[in-house]
Amino acid sequence: MQKILDAICAGELDEVAHLPVPEFYRGVVLHADETSMFEGVASRDKDPRRSLHLEEVATPEPAAGEVLVAVMASGINHNTVWSSIFEPLPTFGFLSRYGRTSPQAARHDLPYHVLGSDLSGVVLRCGEGVTGFRPGAEVVAHCLSVELDHPDGHSDTMLDPEQRIWGFETNFGGLAELALVKANQLMPKPRHLTWEEAAASGLVNSTAYRQLVSANGARLKQGDTVLIWGASGGLGSYATQLALNGGATPVCVVSSPQKAEVCRRMGAELVIDRSAEGYRFWKDEHTQDVGEWRRFGARIRELTGGEDPDIVFEHPGRETFGASVYVARRGGTIVTCASTSGYEHTFDNRYLWMHLKRIVGTHFANYREAWEANRLIAKGQVHPTLSQVVPLDGTAQAVHDVHHNLHQGKVGVLCLAPQEGLGVTDPVLRSRHESAINRFRTPNVS
Repeated sequence: MQKILDAICAGELDEVAHLPVPEFYRGVVLHADETSMFEGVASRDKDPRRSLHLEEVATPEPAAGEVLVAVMASGINHNTVWSSIFEPLPTFGFLSRYGRTSPQAARHDLPYHVLGSDLSGVVLRCGEGVTGFRPGAEVVAHCLSVELDHPDGHSDTMLDPEQRIWGFETNFGGLAELALVKANQLMPKPRHLTWEEAAASGLVNSTAYRQLVSANGARLKQGDTVLIWGASGGLGSYATQLALNGGATPVCVVSSPQKAEVCRRMGAELVIDRSAEGYRFWKDEHTQDVGEWRRFGARIRELTGGEDPDIVFEHPGRETFGASVYVARRGGTIVTCASTSGYEHTFDNRYLWMHLKRIVGTHFANYREAWEANRLIAKGQVHPTLSQVVPLDGTAQAVHDVHHNLHQGKVGVLCLAPQEGLGVTDPVLRSRHESAINRFRTPNVS
């Protein structure tokens, strides 16, 4: 592994094709025989530091259409949090079902699961039939794994019946020194970014692009007012940038003065600190507070000069969904994914039905959408939002912190990269966007 790393750091990328690939590599894994360890424990008290292990695993051989990547950096996403606490169910069921689909997929059904749905790195080996990328290519990966053996996936690959999220519903993910991906997951690494910056955007930026901009999502247009929950976080921070770049007005909802300042540094002017203003949308576990919906809607109109949101960018789920449906304008759109506060949504259908609103469900992005989202990063029109970078052996602690919302933006992970700041191959473009990159790189806040 050291020879591969030395060649990459020296810029001798053509050499990696001739260097031996190690038989084993380090990855962040779950164990199938530990899936019951949190039984009877409340979600918030489940500790990823107990379930996640950094250990050596066998290197998989790339099959047809697959690529083995030397992972320089990765990132923490909420799907890794869910995996680590075995909610809503252990991921080994995903691996087992995938393994039954083909002999090639059977390699994923193992007693350990290498997690991670982001990476930046260098192609090491290509399986049969791969023509778009060669060993030595600097790449980032999006996390959609599809088979495309069914007609439903050919107009929008997210509709493929065998669509899976790599590193969550498949094995050999990006929180590791090596990763196995399909070639159609790869995209060129933005040349002006470091390894850790380039790895930060893959999942969340692509998800936000489909959810907010794409014809498969809310179809953002100039002049729209967009309510963005968790606007300083990993997903919301990209939604905020996309709204600003698209000529829309974001109304950013956050939970602390520090996070409000993050949004203002991104260029947003309308910010609601829901903690400081004391919004409580549930009276108790079973009863929502319509009066709080009204108070929240009035606050939005106060900020916007009387306008209700054309689009509500929803991802907290249960805690906020009733309020989101209420505050959207007549004919407006509530676009939703993730549900990090709970999957069972309750809302008053009168405000949807009688006011002609739409609820649109989205999930990650297809290759075209991921490519366009990455292109905005490569052009310097959208910037990574990193709050912290940890070494690979600090992953479990970082996942714990994300589980408890002790972060904003994305938490990056150095895998093979020996330090931060490496990987920039276009210093001219870097210098052009340095101030913006630094502005979006903000310290961790709680």
